[in-house]
Amino acid sequence: MKRTPIQPDFIADALQLIGLPACACDGEGRVIAANEALGQLLGRDPGGRHLSECFTDEARAAALAHLCALADDDGVDNAARPWDGTLDGAAGAAVAVQVWGKPWSGAGGRRGATVVFNDVSAFQRDQMALRQTLLEQQAILENAAVGILFTRFGVMLSCNPRFAEMFGYQRAELAGTPAAVLFPSPEVYAQFGQEAGPLLGAGQPFEKSEYLFRQKDGSLFWCRVRAKAVDQEHSKDGTIWILEDISESRQTRMEVEAIMTNASVGILFTKNRTLMRYNRGFGDMFGYEGDEGLGLPGSALYVSQQAYDELGAAATPLLSKGKPFQTEVELRRKDNTTLWTQLIAYVVNPDDPSQGTIWIIEDRTEQKRAEESLRNALLENQAILDSAVLGIAVTENGYNLSCNAKMEELFGYPPGGIPGLSVQALYPDLEAWDAARRETARDFCAGRVHMAEYRLARKDGSFFWARLSGRPFDMNQPKGRSVWLVDDVTARREAAEAVRLARDELEVRVLERTAELAGANALLQGEIVERRQAEARVQHMAYHDSLTGLPNRILLSDRLDRAMLSAQRSKRHLAVMFLDLDRFKTINDSLGHMTGDHLLKEVARRLSHAVRASDTVARLGGDEFVVLAPGLRNAEEAGQVAEKIIAALAAPFPLEEHTLHITPSIGVCIYPDDGQDVDTLMRHADAAMYHAKASGRNNYQFFTQRMNQAAAQHFELESNLRSALALEQFELFYQPIIDVGSRRLHTMEVLLRWRRPEHGLVMPDQFIPIIEDNGLIVPIGAWVIRRACEQNMAWLRLGLQPVPLAVNLSPRQFMHRGLIESIRNILDETGIDPAMLEFEITETALMQHGEQTLEILGQINDMGIRLSIDDFGTGYSSLAYLKRFPVKKIKIDRAFVKDLEESSEDRAIVAAILALSASLQLSAVAEGVETESQFALLNAQGCQYAQGYLFSKPVPQAEAQRLLENQ
Repeated sequence: MKRTPIQPDFIADALQLIGLPACACDGEGRVIAANEALGQLLGRDPGGRHLSECFTDEARAAALAHLCALADDDGVDNAARPWDGTLDGAAGAAVAVQVWGKPWSGAGGRRGATVVFNDVSAFQRDQMALRQTLLEQQAILENAAVGILFTRFGVMLSCNPRFAEMFGYQRAELAGTPAAVLFPSPEVYAQFGQEAGPLLGAGQPFEKSEYLFRQKDGSLFWCRVRAKAVDQEHSKDGTIWILEDISESRQTRMEVEAIMTNASVGILFTKNRTLMRYNRGFGDMFGYEGDEGLGLPGSALYVSQQAYDELGAAATPLLSKGKPFQTEVELRRKDNTTLWTQLIAYVVNPDDPSQGTIWIIEDRTEQKRAEESLRNALLENQAILDSAVLGIAVTENGYNLSCNAKMEELFGYPPGGIPGLSVQALYPDLEAWDAARRETARDFCAGRVHMAEYRLARKDGSFFWARLSGRPFDMNQPKGRSVWLVDDVTARREAAEAVRLARDELEVRVLERTAELAGANALLQGEIVERRQAEARVQHMAYHDSLTGLPNRILLSDRLDRAMLSAQRSKRHLAVMFLDLDRFKTINDSLGHMTGDHLLKEVARRLSHAVRASDTVARLGGDEFVVLAPGLRNAEEAGQVAEKIIAALAAPFPLEEHTLHITPSIGVCIYPDDGQDVDTLMRHADAAMYHAKASGRNNYQFFTQRMNQAAAQHFELESNLRSALALEQFELFYQPIIDVGSRRLHTMEVLLRWRRPEHGLVMPDQFIPIIEDNGLIVPIGAWVIRRACEQNMAWLRLGLQPVPLAVNLSPRQFMHRGLIESIRNILDETGIDPAMLEFEITETALMQHGEQTLEILGQINDMGIRLSIDDFGTGYSSLAYLKRFPVKKIKIDRAFVKDLEESSEDRAIVAAILALSASLQLSAVAEGVETESQFALLNAQGCQYAQGYLFSKPVPQAEAQRLLENQ
């Protein structure tokens, strides 16, 4: 390499041509020349100093190493050596620089290096600021309370955590997924694109206050949407979406809107004394349609500007401090009519009352009128009291609370002298006071007004006679406050005493003359009395029932005619209630007519006490009664009377050695709605009564036109039933009872079915109540027993192994006098083993007749027939009787089995029944078993037998025979 002479001046001039700070160093690293830019950067001239001294303490060692490396370089490759350093700049400021060093050599072997500095401190600051900004933006995105999403061409590229959380996704799941998955349907997504696309394509922002989106689990929620293209010039570069979940705020807003819309009070928002918003209640109250009242000044609601200013003066001090304001004021409607209102005001923001005020307005016009009327009435009453000619006082706890002027005048006290005075002070002595107090307490506790004459004491010690009339303010609180009227009757008593003396003298003279006529008149009077008594007896017998003394059909018809005329005049209703005693015939047949007559008399007595004094209770005959209830405002009052009748008959009837229970079925019809004459009303009430019996007895039913049709159908059904047995239309079905442990057939229950021509199979609940009522149950029940025994013997002759048959005995059949003889005849004629027969009797039927039931059960048991209690748990069993009954089995009612899986109460009841049966050494059958879960629970609790659709529904004879063949 050819070396050239290097002179300091030449080097200095050359350095000035470099646009960056630069210097030249000799081989030892001392600065031999530097340009002006370097001097300005350092704040001094570095000439003659070692270049490493221009660096900061931290960067000096590295700079020295680089300079030594430059000195050792022979410059053959002519390459610059860069490194990063920090200069000790002007005013002690550190300046980050990038340094390029290039070695050179001159004449005479002189060596050195040219060093150029690039100030990168501003670049580093910009980089650090940019990095900090990016970190801050990243933190904002990561922690933002709103969802942020970046999309391009309808595909989601990235989102912040809140966005993924809102939609129920992981962030990675959304990347690369079409945005359509966020919408309820493709159609909604397409519609959204039609709204947002044109705006975003034109570089404009898109905003929607609310829009419905779909979460990952399919649930929908509402968001506020804002969107903007990343580059407004190039919308295809992608879009930034900001979504805010507003479901809760939207629901709150809807609830507030609903409250505002439906509130019965007026709600008004004012700002700067102008109506800004109000609810429908306000519009209705003041007569403004829609929004026509918006923008009106607040003074438009007041009767005058003065009234408006006065209210403002009263309200402003409170509202300006953020406190509520309340008052009553007269306001003006749109049509200039006025109303009294109660105003309650609150500022929207207590810290800034200028943001507006909420006014709650309640119409108090009617209350104001009522208060005014009450005030006038009180004034009138006070005037009446002050002018009364009787003394009037209010007392409580033995002291006078207040009185009128006449009271003070009577007792000689000055104005204000009696209030606060003990009542005892108005009586002559303590004994008189105690006697008066006892009599008063007796009448008040009995709900009566106390009226009596007493000798009272004036303030001056003199006495006078007074008539006192007192009553409690509230009859339900006889020891509370009471009001008394006091009338001076001294002069009247003196006059009465004089009249009494004169009368006594006159009576002595009259008695003497009368004695002469008494003998002749006595015979005549006796004859007259006997004749009148005979006429009265005949009159009473013509219009009253001979057994109960109640009005009969004739008197009832007359009273009903008069009641209808009265109802027409008063515009009120009357009710005709036809009442029939449920199962009375059973009692009459089993216990005799004398017991039945006693029961009817007691029923008549209870009915008369249960109804109102204005009502009429009549007996038509047998166990049929009619109650006439006039003067009703509505049909509901008739229902209340019927409920009182049912309650009155609910208690047991203790008659001789029996305790009887009787319930009524009541049919109700209303005049004039259900009929205009006596015959129609009675017929319709009768139809409603039959509907009550069909609805389960012990209830009441109102007449409807459908009942006429039902009555006709009932009559037709009953007529067909009377011939059904003779026409052999009845047949038996059989339902298995299963042994729980082995799940094998144990018994079969015999069930009656009626195959009615042209109607098919009729279920028992449609005809059993009818034959129970009309007595057909006795011959039909005997047929069922006989047919079941014959079938059992037929199966035996076929070589099958029949199981015992369980036959139901109805209450009426059980109490029939010929039951035992009928059973014996059937056993003898069919030849069946009595052990193959079992009778099921309901718990209620067993408990109804006590000792008589026990006797019948004993005779059946002596025949060798098993007995079981059906529907156990639904009646009113007495354990004392139950342990005496010769029963072998109890059947748990299906009502306790139906909800066995869900109801802990039913499981407890079933467990208790099973424990009871075990303690009494009785078998237990669960009815209505329909699921394997029910079966498993019953098995776990130790139930021996089960019956229900899980095993088999009731089946005809042929299918029952197949069950026997397969066992």
